Parts: sequence; C-alpha cells; structure tokens
Amino acid sequence: MSLIGKKAPDFKAPAVVNGEITEFDSTSLRGSWTVLFFYPLDFTFVCPTEILAFSDAAEDFAKVGAKIVGASVDSVYTHLAWINTPREKGGLGPINIPLVADLGKTIAKDYDVLDENAGVAFRGVFIIDPEGTVQSAIINNLAVGRNVQEVLRTLKAFQYVTSHEGEVCPANWDEGADTMKATPEGVAEFLASHLK
Repeated sequence: MSLIGKKAPDFKAPAVVNGEITEFDSTSLRGSWTVLFFYPLDFTFVCPTEILAFSDAAEDFAKVGAKIVGASVDSVYTHLAWINTPREKGGLGPINIPLVADLGKTIAKDYDVLDENAGVAFRGVFIIDPEGTVQSAIINNLAVGRNVQEVLRTLKAFQYVTSHEGEVCPANWDEGADTMKATPEGVAEFLASHLK
C-alpha cells in the first residue's frame, strides 16, 4: 500500500532526543518538512553509516526547514546504549537527530516497511510535507543503505514544486537548475533546450 499523497500515519513512542529518553509525538512535526527514515536494528552494520550520515546532514536539512527522525524496532534503551557507545567501539556517539523506538513494530507496519520474516524494518525513507502528506517514499532491502544527499535533493525538489505551481522538476534536477512547465509545450521547450 503506497502512502504517496496520503496523510502520514501519526505515532507517539519513546525516543532518544539529544541523549535523553523522552516521549516523541509525530504531530509535533506538523508545519515543517520532515524526513522520517527507518532502519533495521541498532548495533548492526549498514545502519550506523546511515544514521551518522543523516545526523551529520541535519544542519543542511534544517537550513531548508526540514527535520529528520530515525526509527527502528529496537527499544529506547538500546538506542541510548548505542548512542552512549563511542564510534571507535562500534557505537554512534552523540547524534543530532531523534531515534524513535518502535518496539511493538506498529509504526513500521503503519508505514508498510516491516519485514515480517525478519521482524525488522526495511530501509524506508519518507518525505512528509508541512501538512503531513507523504510526498516521497523510497524503500530499500536490508543490505543497501540510502544516499542522504539524494534525499536532500528530492526534498528540495518537492519544496520547489510546492511553491511554484505548474512547474515540475525533470530527471537529475538539482537546486538552481531549470525546471519545466507541466504542459506539452513546456516539456517540448525543455527538451529542445536541454537534451540535444
């Protein structure tokens, strides 16, 4: 079931935010662009590279008005232990993003990223607009991580088309590049000038 164009499922769950355990309410994200990403498990292999990449890019996302939230089926205590473990020992160390605990696996189910056989979440990433509507969903199988810069590029593209009615972003669009009008004439003009 695709969530594209639908309201993102709301949730309340424990999370680690700025090194502290707290209750996280997804409705607090309304009014901002949000990137919600799921990963399989704490203390594993590809996962720390993704979490640290998103954490390191948190300021870049904040500059364009977006918040980042990570989630897995681990407990909040496992999240905290991983954050409190130094990177050179396989931990995360301090991070700049919240990690939500989905121990009951309901959030992963609601976002349709739960791998029922493995009991963990696939690598799903959702871009949610300020009204709470899902604009993008990309789901990878367990062995391959996401490109955080591609998520940022996609976010900027959705922000652009949201604020420029009638325009669309072509393949490989990046901030500052030409867009096209969403008309037969617009695509012909774009193709004539860009794809010779």
